[in-house]
Amino acid sequence: MVSAVPHIVPRHVAITMDGNGRWAAARGLARSAGHKAGLDPVRMCIQECNRRKVDALTLFAFSSENWRRPVEEVASLMGLFVEALDREIAELHSSGVRVRFIGDRHALSVRLQSRIAAAEERTGANPGLRLQIAMSYGGRWDIVQAAQKLAKESASGALRPQDIDEERFATHLQLAGLPDAELLIRTGGEQRISNFLLWNAAYAELFFTDQLWPDFDVKELDAAFTFFAGRQRRFGLTGEQVTSPGTSQPEDRAARPSGPGR
Repeated sequence: MVSAVPHIVPRHVAITMDGNGRWAAARGLARSAGHKAGLDPVRMCIQECNRRKVDALTLFAFSSENWRRPVEEVASLMGLFVEALDREIAELHSSGVRVRFIGDRHALSVRLQSRIAAAEERTGANPGLRLQIAMSYGGRWDIVQAAQKLAKESASGALRPQDIDEERFATHLQLAGLPDAELLIRTGGEQRISNFLLWNAAYAELFFTDQLWPDFDVKELDAAFTFFAGRQRRFGLTGEQVTSPGTSQPEDRAARPSGPGR
């Protein structure tokens, strides 16, 4: 199914994929069945964002808090991640998608770390959609690890504390080099950020839907993009300032028309 592309698309879309367990429970299935069913909308979102010339897509796959879930569910999820990488990476590579994983890799198994490194190396030079998979990730952890890196630079004498500003701080975050998230989608009916991209989503438009993640489809993605296209991105300015021809917005935060180039 090919859907209409809104005139304005976000440069960076972030998605919290919530509701797999509830989807499975409603059907009398194990939670693992919901996670497997959630792979279909993942593929759809990657394909659609690549087709619509979105620059970056970041998917919240497994949070740092998810380690507290039942051991059986965590083990099933880790196995699913390995299987998905083995099965999907060839198609992602042929589609020109550049894959990167963000989060605390030291918490992952050696087997999964190996698959991640291989996927990143294989797709690292691709020119298309930049796909980030957030695994063992938390927004507070991201900010703390950036602060630790800056503290080490300062302690060594390589950096003066007064030289630390927002731009320098952002270079040490997991999403360094990417535009800020402009549209954050959360499925499953919850209306909170849940420790996802606390820095990078500071000015994101928030789209919440009651649809559980396995049911998320092109029609609902269209609704999210249409919602974004209708928003006025002000960044602290007044509406009159934004519409004034002489007023410019930060380059990395302004939505831009869809088109053939990135």
